[in-house]
Amino acid sequence: MADIVLQVTDLQLRRGARPVLSGVHLAVARGELVAIMGASGSGKTTILRAVAGLEPFQGGRISVDGVDLAGGAGIPPATLRELRRKVGMVFQFHCLFEHLTAIDNICLAPVHAHGVPVAEAQRRGLELLAGFGVAHRAAAFPRQLSGGEAQRVAIARALAVNPPLLLMDEPTASLDPGRRAELGALLQELQRQQRTLVIATHDEDFAHDFATRVVRLRDGSVV
Repeated sequence: MADIVLQVTDLQLRRGARPVLSGVHLAVARGELVAIMGASGSGKTTILRAVAGLEPFQGGRISVDGVDLAGGAGIPPATLRELRRKVGMVFQFHCLFEHLTAIDNICLAPVHAHGVPVAEAQRRGLELLAGFGVAHRAAAFPRQLSGGEAQRVAIARALAVNPPLLLMDEPTASLDPGRRAELGALLQELQRQQRTLVIATHDEDFAHDFATRVVRLRDGSVV
């Protein structure tokens, strides 16, 4: 039996009277790279945000590696803390804190949200940056990073507390073909480490080349 890391059951989400997600079902096994695809407004990013606990939903259930969220109920603080250990998210525009260096961005959550000692957080952060080929940029501020470097720092930040699930929103949107191939190779290496990855993307070629499975949305439902 597959080791399911992410289970989404009958996910329903509205903004005011407008339905955004209408009964989405999704199961993702450990080590998969699943691409969620669909037109703008189909609900791709909204699914990621709901899974990460960033957006409330009105119906259904989400389970991430044993942490359960129920529609229509607020997330208790203890559950949210545990969810933060299970899910890392890389936003489309990276969302690095401009006043912090790359290594300080990576250490922020481990130190301040999870109580990891600073020295240990920095050691882990530098290991991640080295693994992604950007250790030499540890002291750089976001404005000093190229787009590809900023993305790798954002991925390192998302992995800083070693979550089993990594979510990425439009990861190839600002990358040239060479950088896209590098990102694909990096994600495949994370798969080999038994990471589970779910990406929202418009990029058909990237999904074809690197995803183990594609889930297509239309009007808030899986088609």
